[in-house]
Amino acid sequence: MFIKIALLVVFFSVMVSVGLYFRRHNTNVDNFVLGGRSIGPWLTAFAYGTSYFSAVVFVGYAGQFGWKFGLSSIWIGLGNAFIGSLLAWVVLGRRTRIMTQHFGSATMPEFFGARFQSRGLKVGASIITFIFLVPYTASLYNGLSRLFAMAFGVDFTVCIVAMALLTGIYVIVGGYFATVVNDFIQGIIMLGGIVTVVAAVLRVNGGFLGSLDALARVNDAAVSTTPGVFASLFGPDPGTLLGVVILTSVGTWGLPQMVQKFYAIKSESSISTGTVISTLFALLVSGGCYFLGGFGRLFSDKVNVAADGFDAIVPAMLSTFSPLLIAVVVMLVLSASMSTLAALVMTSATTFTLDFLKGTVIQKMDDRRQLVIIRMLIAAFVLISSIIAIIQYKGGVSFIAQLMGISWGALAGAFLAPFMYGLYWKKVTRASVWACFLFSTCLMTANIFFRSAFPALLQSPINAGAFAMLAGLVIVPVVSLVTPRFTAQETDRFFACYDRPVTVRVKDSLGATNGEG
Repeated sequence: MFIKIALLVVFFSVMVSVGLYFRRHNTNVDNFVLGGRSIGPWLTAFAYGTSYFSAVVFVGYAGQFGWKFGLSSIWIGLGNAFIGSLLAWVVLGRRTRIMTQHFGSATMPEFFGARFQSRGLKVGASIITFIFLVPYTASLYNGLSRLFAMAFGVDFTVCIVAMALLTGIYVIVGGYFATVVNDFIQGIIMLGGIVTVVAAVLRVNGGFLGSLDALARVNDAAVSTTPGVFASLFGPDPGTLLGVVILTSVGTWGLPQMVQKFYAIKSESSISTGTVISTLFALLVSGGCYFLGGFGRLFSDKVNVAADGFDAIVPAMLSTFSPLLIAVVVMLVLSASMSTLAALVMTSATTFTLDFLKGTVIQKMDDRRQLVIIRMLIAAFVLISSIIAIIQYKGGVSFIAQLMGISWGALAGAFLAPFMYGLYWKKVTRASVWACFLFSTCLMTANIFFRSAFPALLQSPINAGAFAMLAGLVIVPVVSLVTPRFTAQETDRFFACYDRPVTVRVKDSLGATNGEG
């Protein structure tokens, strides 16, 4: 117990100290929200990765999908690395950085307002962000409950209050600079922790080959009658597995707290380096989590999934660890959760201030007043998410749990297609963006209240979310072809940022191909 408490004290002290150190950098809104758009590749890549993966992945998703799909759940980790990280950086990174600076936008709703010349879209996007991001924020606490009960024997409420209070302090005081530096520290802990935990779990069952052999002998007639299906390449349900890969990988392309990491990156070389670092980070962390979860059925004697739920699987796998290893796990999950929590509350507060309050509720807001309101809202959002998490935990309110489950699909379904097409295609119309917003949010909200009326495939919030994202990729171009477009002069002005000439060195470009020097 002394080891566990000592590590936590050191961890929390470092987080708060970083926040206090970077307090002097927050002289204006741009510095507080985006770090002056001067964040290097390592910090940006780690900020992207740590915002991506939280306790929801390590405890909830790894346990649930590892139990359902077996070792094939590692495809989710590979999708997160190569689609959710590598491809996202390649497709969105450079253009996001260029166009958002061109418009002077600091948030995703602000981008929609400037790109499509619509105050309504800006406000609408901010409302969607607020409604679906706050419940998603509350879900971050859920994965910690069983781990803290196992490690410390303390009530979950204590864990919620401590995590919320300390995260709120360093974000409010230190802003984006403190957030990305702490993300880097937390990312290092996550990398070391996941490698240690995977090695320890495999050792329990005789190493990798012994664990694989044991998993191949597991049978569950209610899931599949195929022998060795949980150790197979595609598992017992490839269709649902594909839906999970799409939702958790493509979904990052439309999540405000993820995309806004590209707004702040420093330079061209930072984008190239950050792409590699972010991909490797996701490969190790997400791949490791789902690889670990894939062996969950080997611990079926230690957990009653029917009674305790999927969240009990990973804690049961870790319950036999030494106190030092359990302390490492707690640090790993805390790091994952606090980094994502920081990103979510920063996104919620800045979006609500800059895109909803400013110019709509409060007509005149100078930098000082904006900073005060953003900080107040960060505290408010941390408090609200904590209260929601406590209510769900104490009262077992299923409605809240369902709302958390659809948050990712609603946000990504609404924003992914308009944002991506908006960066590349001049013919996107306002009407198509509204159509995508309304379709995805209505679909995912209806999935809460009228789930039984949906086709069998879409009754799962995961499949419904994946469908919303894919449908948006069709809705935006189709509606754009039949609704009024912007004039050529307007679109040329929007895209002029891509045509601005820059001077590069020969080592970066061969230059002319006609023999000229």
